[in-house]
Amino acid sequence: MTMNNQHLANDAPLEVQGVTKLFGDFRAVDDVSFSLPAGAIYGFLGPNGAGKTTTIRMILEIIKPTSGSISVLGHSSALAVRQRIGYLPEEKGLYKKMKCWAVIAYFATLKGLSRKAAKQRAFELLERYGLKDFATKPTEALSKGMGQKVQMLASIAHDPEFVILDEPFSGLDPVNQQVMEEIIRDMAKRNRTVLFSTHVMQHAERLCDRILLLAKGRKIFDGTVAEAKRIIPRRVRIETEDDITPLRELKEVVSIRPVDTISGGITAPTVAHWELEVRENTDPQAILQSCFARGIRLHSFNQSDPTLHEVFMRLVGPDAKEAAFR
Repeated sequence: MTMNNQHLANDAPLEVQGVTKLFGDFRAVDDVSFSLPAGAIYGFLGPNGAGKTTTIRMILEIIKPTSGSISVLGHSSALAVRQRIGYLPEEKGLYKKMKCWAVIAYFATLKGLSRKAAKQRAFELLERYGLKDFATKPTEALSKGMGQKVQMLASIAHDPEFVILDEPFSGLDPVNQQVMEEIIRDMAKRNRTVLFSTHVMQHAERLCDRILLLAKGRKIFDGTVAEAKRIIPRRVRIETEDDITPLRELKEVVSIRPVDTISGGITAPTVAHWELEVRENTDPQAILQSCFARGIRLHSFNQSDPTLHEVFMRLVGPDAKEAAFR
């Protein structure tokens, strides 16, 4: 079901230029600029207190920026296009006595759907995402995870072009996290643009086309997940009982550090675990071939790219300890 085809598809979902927000002397957001490509899943990342929610509230015109400009779907005010926007706030809550379908339908009517269309849409969404059996139950009968799914569905029931989700995974168990990810992917498949904030890097790594990383109110990275991972060199791990000094001479190798050492006792050799950081575009198989060529016998060899979590820790530094990773 699409209700927004009459709108120009080329409207930029979001343009943020030089936005700063002061609360007294405290600089919550400091000269932040970024833009969203249409149809993208865009991760808004950072530790608690980084300025994510403050920026989202400025985008939605809940609060005004101290300086800078924001354009939402081609308009200087999100209020002018609020029926084309979906929003799931960080602080979540439902009308406890209302039935699940009624909550979803109610929010859909606030965004312009007729009562009949809103009710039909509510039942469609509840069935699609595994809540059909709870459609006529009051929301107070739901678990926290199911209640959060209902609120998520209420925020997208009017089929918005641009969806903003503030910490949508917060407090969800793994099963409901998967359902939330499915909802986000389904929207992207239908060319809806999704901006979601999180301090859990794994969700961003699985979902996002692009990410923006904030720390202390400032932008410290904006780009694709692949670009973020290139900030940290690729790694190769080997286990060997042999001397690895010849590998230090390879131009592909940035550094070598010991991971741990396993002593085999009197009758068995001591096996050391080493981690090699290699230069960008290095084929790890070249390292393997170098080991063979130099007579270094391997008990194991594996390669891995850095995780977004590791990139985050590298860029944010000590403040990253504030984030709760799962």
